[in-house]
Amino acid sequence: MKAITDYSSEDLNALLKDLQIQYQEARVQNLNLNMARGKPAAAQLDLSNKLLNKMENYTLADGTDARNYGILEGIPECRQLFGELLGLNPEQIIIGGNASLNLMFDTLSFLCLFGTGGCKPWLWQKYIGTPVKFLCPVPGYDRHFKICEELGIEMISVPLKEDGPDMDIVMDLVRKDASIKGIWCVPLHSNPQGVCYSDHVVDQLASMETAADDFRIFWDNAYGIHHIYEEVPLKDILKACMDAGHPERAYYFFSTSKISFPGAGISLIASGPENIKELKKHMSAQTIGHDKLNQLRHVRFFKTPENIRIHMEKLAEELRPKFDMVLDKLEQNLSGTGLASWSTPRGGYFVSLDTLPGCAKRTVDLARAAGVTLTEAGATYPYGKDPKDSNIRIAPTYPVIEELEKAMDIFTICVKIAGIEKIMKPD
Repeated sequence: MKAITDYSSEDLNALLKDLQIQYQEARVQNLNLNMARGKPAAAQLDLSNKLLNKMENYTLADGTDARNYGILEGIPECRQLFGELLGLNPEQIIIGGNASLNLMFDTLSFLCLFGTGGCKPWLWQKYIGTPVKFLCPVPGYDRHFKICEELGIEMISVPLKEDGPDMDIVMDLVRKDASIKGIWCVPLHSNPQGVCYSDHVVDQLASMETAADDFRIFWDNAYGIHHIYEEVPLKDILKACMDAGHPERAYYFFSTSKISFPGAGISLIASGPENIKELKKHMSAQTIGHDKLNQLRHVRFFKTPENIRIHMEKLAEELRPKFDMVLDKLEQNLSGTGLASWSTPRGGYFVSLDTLPGCAKRTVDLARAAGVTLTEAGATYPYGKDPKDSNIRIAPTYPVIEELEKAMDIFTICVKIAGIEKIMKPD
């Protein structure tokens, strides 16, 4: 298909009719193909099945019985293993349950209820009539936005560039407005675009002047070791903050949700020493400790950081053909048409596609009617409102390759139909 601008009105009509025939042929197949969420497929989960083997010994290196109460911050062996993997100080790590999302929600809730570093609780700011605000690089992760929405935190969208957030905008906003309390960051293989933050951006985030003394970076390194095509280094945000004189500025989150089992993995939060003291104080009223047996299972299964990296390469081998399929289909069916542009991630779990303005919702609705489920249009923006109605997140990980091929053929037909309809009948 040539560039859409090269078609006459008559040619566009003929092309649209042909695409609609193809679309109806797809609909009658009654397919049920899901590319909505970044779920691991069964073949990926199978790589961790030995985690389910029965343990014969439950004793930690220091003699503690892992079946019993205690160890709020997580077992030492687990903090040591993931500290070495991620370059974090084990003493500044707390191991959580199966989802880092819980830790993010709890941490933000603690800040709202109790404040941090001697500053007023964030809810107090709301009570005196000043909104609490968070910066949200977009497109971004819908679950981050949901947390803010649930807690009544106002979200401000910031464009995400090729090397991270638009720091000119970020630095200007946080310098002027003390009601801006934080920023969400997915620094490696971001959801959904696959953006990787540069060293320069990390340094700027760590050192920038902020009007709020209690400004915090929520550093969700969810895909920190999910390298599909090539390994991308990431500068240490905690060290950068320490070097810049802001040792408590960042909260670092990580989990094994897409490494071992999403429903039975482990998560962690790391931060400056004072933040960790605060978190442990609040957590001690909430829980006696998370699942130490699961922590021990992960330690005995992986054993070393190198074994985790080997495991991740096996996962990459499972994912690479799926990402190849998606990118090949986009190239074959949409390249040069002017109807869409898309990311080419080096890792992570998603491909981000932009339709013509005003076409994302129509594309997703068409795909759903033809049996292909995608993340809702607008989900990658705060409040579910994409101002251009153009961004769509593609999640290639869950379907088998044969289903994925069918889904992508249908999806690209839907992109074309929505785009041509928009051109022929602009608002």
